[in-house]
Amino acid sequence: MITPQPRPIRVLLIANRGEIAVRIIRTARAMGIRTVAVYSDADADSLAVSLADRALRIGPAPSRESYLSIEALIAAAKASGADAIHPGYGFLAENAEFARACAAADITFVGPSAETILAMGDKAQARSRMAAAGVPVLSGYEGEDQGVDTLVKAAEAIGFPVLLKPSAGGGGKGMHVVARAEDLPAALQAAQREARSSFGDDRMVIERYLQSARHVEVQVFADHHGNTVHLFDRDCSVQRRHQKVIEEAPAPDLPPALRAGLHQAAITCARSVDYVGAGTVEFLVADDHFYFMEMNTRLQVEHPVTEAVTGLDLVSWQLRVAGGAPLPLGQEAIVCTGHALEARLCAEDPAGGFLPSIGRIEHLALPDRLSGIRVDSGFRGGDTISMHYDSLLAKVIAMGVDRPEAIVRLGSGLDAVEVVGPHTNRDFLAAIIRHPAFAEGGVDTRFIERHQAELLAPAPHPSDDVIAAAAFFALRGVENEADRRDPADPHSPWGDSSGWRLSGAARRAVELAWGDTLIRADVSWRVGGYELQLADRLVSVSGAVAADGTARLRVGEAVLSARAIRSGETLTLFVDGRSYGFGLRDPRKPRGVESEGGGRILSPMPGLVLSVSAVAGEAVEKGQALVVIEAMKMEHTVSAPRAGVVKMVDVAIGDQVAAGAELVVLEVAP
Repeated sequence: MITPQPRPIRVLLIANRGEIAVRIIRTARAMGIRTVAVYSDADADSLAVSLADRALRIGPAPSRESYLSIEALIAAAKASGADAIHPGYGFLAENAEFARACAAADITFVGPSAETILAMGDKAQARSRMAAAGVPVLSGYEGEDQGVDTLVKAAEAIGFPVLLKPSAGGGGKGMHVVARAEDLPAALQAAQREARSSFGDDRMVIERYLQSARHVEVQVFADHHGNTVHLFDRDCSVQRRHQKVIEEAPAPDLPPALRAGLHQAAITCARSVDYVGAGTVEFLVADDHFYFMEMNTRLQVEHPVTEAVTGLDLVSWQLRVAGGAPLPLGQEAIVCTGHALEARLCAEDPAGGFLPSIGRIEHLALPDRLSGIRVDSGFRGGDTISMHYDSLLAKVIAMGVDRPEAIVRLGSGLDAVEVVGPHTNRDFLAAIIRHPAFAEGGVDTRFIERHQAELLAPAPHPSDDVIAAAAFFALRGVENEADRRDPADPHSPWGDSSGWRLSGAARRAVELAWGDTLIRADVSWRVGGYELQLADRLVSVSGAVAADGTARLRVGEAVLSARAIRSGETLTLFVDGRSYGFGLRDPRKPRGVESEGGGRILSPMPGLVLSVSAVAGEAVEKGQALVVIEAMKMEHTVSAPRAGVVKMVDVAIGDQVAAGAELVVLEVAP
């Protein structure tokens, strides 16, 4: 096969979706390159589609039938006249077959060659190559024999704990830490299943697992003219389930000699495989030693922190290099200034075990106008978070003259995020960066595990001032609904909902549900506001609500700014950098009796049933796995909430289930 000669890019197809598609479109447009977006049925009205010069449908919502369809993407490129394809990250970004298909169609693939992708995309082969090149690697096993007995013997020789890693994997998917030999067969089965689902390849690599290590990576860039540079380093140690949560550049508190060694090892890695384009070499760092983990042959999710400290546009570099131009700068001209952090805002529920949270975004406000803050997102208010793709909603990036300033700015940026609809990890992210141990720097990959209780501490009960503000917005909603003024007689007292009465101010009760707690306030109307009796305290609240739901309120002697968004029977209040979700209750209506569901076990989310271990008639213990569901490219185990006997199994492998669908029925002893 003849590889197309590099040539300037005129029309670029982005083989991706969401924030990275938007990110690429904006840089390409600034460079005078026409853009073509592709979309599945789930993304027909997405922001990327609206921004591109042209957009083409490539298939139904499931990624296997759209964003992972090489045939559909090549056809879209030909139909649109695109002479280059940018794969973004995820999906086909590290797929050698896709790179080959682009070359066969005389389309420039914005990335390294298929041979390089194969060499570094296969973790087993990459380990062997790096060891041969003199780059340190952890002790491990990457052999062709994938039998359970062989893998168990290899793990015993390495010494537990060990880490299972899909040979073809990336993004933390399919990785499992195994502490004991007896746990290896079950962990291996789960890891292979996830690897087959995500990458179509279930081969495993086993490595020694470092109990305390940092995840440090180096951004590299190379061109077709033999030039290779590094763009300094990033620390991605704050992770959950091997997936990055917070990233920063440069990596804090690295000894100069260690940092220089990492940079040189990354350059060696790139040169050893004739690398071209943007790539990232990832290392584990422990006790002033580093070990090669893998090379990502693509742009990273966290590339904005490198852009922030270097002042460079990495997507622009990618497009220039892919078009045959030399690197814009040599190593000596690339300077690292200041510090940057990135937080991944995801549609997930930390209080509910980080289950994916999908559905319509009723309200979205992102802090894109704050000093030192950049936001990358592919969503707008009114969009829908789909079960078919990952949970990334936006990236909030903060830049400062040093790490403390960047942390403060990121905190302010997260405080300004407002989302109504799906749950998000906003408060969890804020808790991380404000944790004293994070401020000290040098956190390792077990940071979240070590501090989980503090990071996931329940939200404090709202203060009387917050309750008064919520009641104010709830009552204003009642007024707006009740105001029935006749346009022909706007001054009629019968259409007035202000609370004026001949016998004095009107009174009523308002009820707000805060979790399992019902908060009741007796309200009297006052000029411009209300007087609330909250338990043993009398609180006055007044103010005016703007069209966007914001208000400057006087609560007692205090003045506060707040915004409230009502969605159905829920009122979400944003105040002082926190969000409070209140259920709205009408005290005039009788309350129904809510069933706890007995022994019915329901799906916590929509998804695909991957495995069913529940068997009718069998006894199960509390916590025993019953069903495994895949949603947002992650597996989630549904376990027995209590001991009992399986009375009925309502699902089978391959079923698509909705949130709240019955999975299993347990017969529970009274």
